[in-house]
Amino acid sequence: MGPALVTPYALTVDTGTRELRAADHLLHILAAELALPEDVFGCTHLVRGERPRVVVSLTLPSEPLQRTAVERLAALGHGVAYGVPDPVGRAVLYPGAASLTGTLTVGDTLSRSAIDRVSVLGTPEPPAPDTPLATRDHVRPQWQDGALVLTAMPAAGGALVPFEVPDPTPCCADH
Repeated sequence: MGPALVTPYALTVDTGTRELRAADHLLHILAAELALPEDVFGCTHLVRGERPRVVVSLTLPSEPLQRTAVERLAALGHGVAYGVPDPVGRAVLYPGAASLTGTLTVGDTLSRSAIDRVSVLGTPEPPAPDTPLATRDHVRPQWQDGALVLTAMPAAGGALVPFEVPDPTPCCADH
């Protein structure tokens, strides 16, 4: 892992997992075990190199919560480093994430969550605020230049869906 970006009250946890789904699950478990508030950001980060894996980061709202999280994570046997490994984490936990279920408008998605903007593959312009977004209950925006951006793609009936699907087909599933 390269040098961590120092972000106030941020931690990186490396459990050696190689799967995004397992890292997502880990973030939800950590949030529950640590009783984290809703204003926490929990992200996955891909680490390349001789030992590719997915690490998770937590950006916490205060130093006391960070200190408590470090102590509890260490007690659970997790290795913890201060900061985040890179600025492009894929957000799993973020303010408003739990409210992004079913079909919402783009405007509702932005007003209910920490997502800063929605971009649509293949189009230079942002979608209209009244454009329907079928969330599939799986909304994973990514940090881009300091903004939390949800990448979406066109779907039937003029709606959008998040680019990342909730249950991707594993590579080589038919072999």
